[in-house]
Parts: sequence; C-alpha cells; structure tokens
Amino acid sequence: MDPKANLSRRQFIGIAGGIAGAAALANISFDAPAQENKPKIDSNDFNIENRHLDVLVIGGGMAGVFAAVKAHDAGSNVLMVSKGRVGSSGLTPFAKGIFSYDKTNAKISIDEFVAKVTESAIQTNNPVFTRQLAEHSHARVQELKAWGFFDSPLYHHSFMKPLTERNIAIEERIMITHLLKQDGRVVGASGFSLDAQKIVHYHAKTVVLCTGAGGFKPNGFPVCDLTHDGTIMAYKIGAKVTGKEWNDGHPGSAKNSGSSYDNWHGQIEEKPSITSAQINHHLGVDMNYQAYTQGAPVMMMPPRPQRPGEIPKQQVVSKLEAFPTGPFVPEAFKQSGPPPKPPEEGFLRSLVSSKGHSGPPGMGGEQVGGSSAGMAIHKSEGLVPINAQGLSTIPGLYAAGDALGSYMSGGIYTQIGSSLAGSAVQGAIAGAAAANESLGMASKMDVSEQYLALVNQQILAPLKRKRGYSPAWVTQVLQGVMIPNFVLYIKKDRMMQAALAYVEELNEHHVPMLMADDLHALRLAHETENMIITAEMKLKASIMRTESRCSHYRLDCPDIDYENWQAWINISKDEKGNMVLEKQPFDSWPNFS
Repeated sequence: MDPKANLSRRQFIGIAGGIAGAAALANISFDAPAQENKPKIDSNDFNIENRHLDVLVIGGGMAGVFAAVKAHDAGSNVLMVSKGRVGSSGLTPFAKGIFSYDKTNAKISIDEFVAKVTESAIQTNNPVFTRQLAEHSHARVQELKAWGFFDSPLYHHSFMKPLTERNIAIEERIMITHLLKQDGRVVGASGFSLDAQKIVHYHAKTVVLCTGAGGFKPNGFPVCDLTHDGTIMAYKIGAKVTGKEWNDGHPGSAKNSGSSYDNWHGQIEEKPSITSAQINHHLGVDMNYQAYTQGAPVMMMPPRPQRPGEIPKQQVVSKLEAFPTGPFVPEAFKQSGPPPKPPEEGFLRSLVSSKGHSGPPGMGGEQVGGSSAGMAIHKSEGLVPINAQGLSTIPGLYAAGDALGSYMSGGIYTQIGSSLAGSAVQGAIAGAAAANESLGMASKMDVSEQYLALVNQQILAPLKRKRGYSPAWVTQVLQGVMIPNFVLYIKKDRMMQAALAYVEELNEHHVPMLMADDLHALRLAHETENMIITAEMKLKASIMRTESRCSHYRLDCPDIDYENWQAWINISKDEKGNMVLEKQPFDSWPNFS
C-alpha cells in the first residue's frame, strides 16, 4: 500500500478535504455544531412491554412473510414485527418480476443453471444457494399465486392473506434496535414504537432476520426506509457480516423511481410477472465508469469473455436491448492514460446530448448508480450463513433474503426476478428451520432485568442528550462523503482512505452525540448510526479487495486477481470492539446442503 495513502484525519482535512468535503458542504444546510436538545416528549414516560414466543420474524417483506408462514406451519408460536407496513415497505413493493424454475418445461437443467450463474458471477456465488433458488422457486411462486400476489401491483393484501388465515401475530411500525444475546445465543430483540411512547422486548427462542439490506438514503430510488438495521444489530452481538464491497448499480428517476426500477429489470407492466431462466448480467459499475470518464451516463455491455482474463472489445448498447450473458469487465477498465472522448455520433453521442448533464455524476436522480447508493447487489451482503438454512454464526439467529449474505448470485445480479424469488425461498427455509430448533428447546431463556435496563437506556439515549447533532445533518454529511461516484463506485485507495477518515470521525464523535426530540427523530438517530457503521464496513472491505470483479471496481487495481482473491470478505467485531476483516476462500466454505 502506498504510504501516502495512510492519511490521518487531520492530514486529510487539511489536504484532501477540498474534494470529499466540498461534496458534503454542497448538499447540507449548516446547522452544526452541536445544538441544544429540546425534546417534545418525556423519555421517562415510556411504557415497557414484554412478549414471549418461539420464533420472532423481523421484517414484513417477501422473506418475512414466508418465514412467518413456514414457522407457524412447523408448529411454533411465531410473531412478525416490521418497521413499516407488511408488504408496503422495503424493496419488495418495487419488484415486478419473479424468477420461477419449472423442471417440467425448463430449457436448461439445474446443473446448467448453476454453472451459468457461477460463470457470470466470476465464481463469487455460493452454488448451494444458487441451486436452492432453482429447486424451490416454482413451489414458492405457486403459493404466491394462491395468495393473489399476481392479481394486483399492491402486495399488502396478498401478503396478509396467509398471515390472517393462520392468525399469526403482527406488530407494525416497531423499530427493532437491539438483538438480545445471552449465554452465547440470541434470545430475542428489543425496539420501540413509532406511534407511541413504548419499548417492547421480544423474548424468543429463535430469531429470523428478514430486514433487507439498505443504503445511504439516496435521492431517486425507494430505499430510504432500509438502513442495514438487521445487519448492524447482528454485528454488534458478534455475528459475521459479508459482502460489503459490492455495489448495486440501479439507475433511478426522481419522477417515478419505482417504475425506473422495474424498467431497469426489463419489467414495464404494473403487476409482477414470472421471468425466464435466462442468465443475464446486470447492475455493474459500467454506467458509473462511463459517467466518471465522460461526464454522462451510458451503458456498456460487452459480450462474455471466452476464458478467464480475456477481455472482449467494448460495445455500447441500449438498455432496452437484450443483455448479453457472462461476466462483465469493460474494455475501458483496461485503458491507461486520459479518459476517452465521447464519440461524435451514434447511440452514445445521442444519449450524452439528451441527458445534458453538467457537474459530478452519481448523486442520485437520473445520474447512474448513485440512486441506490449504499445498497449492494441482491443477496450478496448480509450475515454469513453456516448452513443452507440461513443460520448465522450466532446460535439461534437466522437470516433470509437481502439480510443474508448467501451470495446466491454472487457479486453481480445474474437473473431477473431472482431477488424476489430468492427471498421467498430463503424465508421459507429459514422460518421452518427456526421453528424446528425452537420446538426442540425445553423452555424460554429469561433475560436479566439489568440487561434489559441497559437496552432501554441505549434506545432512549438520543432523547436524553442535552446537546448534540441532529441525525438529519449527520446523514447529510455521510451522504456527501460516501455517495460521490469517485468514492463508492469508481474506487481508488487514496479517496477511500480519505473518506474513511471522515466516516471514522462520524462514528467516534458524532454517533455518541446523536440527539432526538420525538419518536421520528429517535428512529432517524438509530438509522444514522447503522448507516455510518455500514459505510465504515464498505470502505474497509473495498480497500482490502485489491482487484476489480463484478460490481466492485478499483481504478488502481483494474484486473481480476485469480491468484489472491478467490475469496469473500467477512467482517466481525473483536472483544475490544474493533472491526476485523478476514478473507475466506471460495473453496473453504462447507459444502452444506
């Protein structure tokens, strides 16, 4: 590593602050430094409630619904808790295509499907979860049909049908902030109501995280209620996290962000549809690279290389054309010297002219991948599984969907509709496994009152602070540091080290001073902390992976490194609270089934 890259925070502010710092200052209203807190509610007036159950499902999206249904059907007492409305929050409502592999009429075998995904993902996928998707997706789609999922573009009614029929308890608009751990295993979770002054402790034998992924609340894409809550809660109690270096590359539209998401996936209809088993290659950093070099978003989709390391001639195609197959490494990534000039005519030139961009790209709206900034490729980040049922490294804690680092498709999105289908498949499997484990436990584990009192104190801390920073202001600073194209997507060690100095400052100094004056601000304070910890993870993992592969691109390391980086990066917290990164070779993962 270049010794010049190891900037101290003081050096960075003095030398490089004019770059990332300018991006932050350009997007914030200056209400710092710390202000006096004037709470509108009394933190001493919160009611404390307790729930006792077998399985707690956190999250009300596709994975959460299937987890709750299958846990109930396995005979457990299950409760679902969601920060939003079931079927109407997170990313689930914006997905209009779902993958279904029907063995009776499939044109390729499951073995061929898995092999093609592995090739397209440049070996970054976990074949166990890729195969699981194909084997179980058709059955899950049939259940969705029976629930009326395909009859309306609104999912709340169809999701509520199986929950209501089974009388599964549901508590909405509860923000879970803590996972409870005792004697080495998870024993429940705690959070607060967004509508009443109430803290709830859920005492559970097992927990299934279906909390989705998250972002940095960017403009132009509907991920603002996803802030990596589940991942960070699990990290805090010792769970291993993976996949933070990958980047989702969705474009977005401030006018109709939901439809732009659907159109990017090739779905222009209102209702969800079932897609084919064609392996495609989506959501890389190609548009971001072209925006970085030429100042306007384009799409480059070259054909699949014939063998590892062979790079085909660059092509520029319309996103309405069929996506070619195979791993994607733009020829432009191989270039040295100054950025190429835009062509005078043709598709690229017309696109440049029609967009008419000026200024830095990647900050949301219709400016390439920044509209989903902070979110990774579906299923490529989250808790590290230790078996095919989604069990994490913490006993009793399961995860599914985008909360599970299953690497179902690896570090790139290879199959339209596979995210929604994968969430259904993984949710069902994790829910049943969590139920079976809970039924094998003799009795519930009592959580000490002292522990719960500490949790109460931590939940309400932003309300109790006399002075501090508003979470909105801290979030804006974070966005200014992380969302620029030249930090999050087109990566260089020097810029990531500089951004890391800012993020570490936010974590060390600003997180302990986040304040809230009402329930909404209390939610924002906890979300802001989760995003800051996520930002530190993303930067450190991106610095560590000294290669370019799939949706991770290093301008200073533009080649795939087959010798040193046939591995995933896992992140955990050591006994001193330090963030620890480890390299886990692809072939070292157990061949679980």
